[in-house]
Amino acid sequence: MILWWIGDVVLLVVILPVVVYLLRGVLDVAKSIVPSVQEIAVVAAAGSKDLDAAALLLTTQDQATQTIAGVANYGGSLDVILDDAA
Repeated sequence: MILWWIGDVVLLVVILPVVVYLLRGVLDVAKSIVPSVQEIAVVAAAGSKDLDAAALLLTTQDQATQTIAGVANYGGSLDVILDDAA
């Protein structure tokens, strides 16, 4: 019976403070995650705004294709003019 009391005292005096100390450390680390997540959310929102202009790439691609076709036609016309001049 006395061994049970000694075990209980050891548990309360030694083991319980260690467990509380470790749990305090886990709680502090868990609380430090929240600001990091909030910072990541701000950066992600800014990144998604940057992607809003991606739809304009299709218009740019069409305009580049038309410009290249126009330059190619000009080059063909220049060949005809040079052939006529010769």
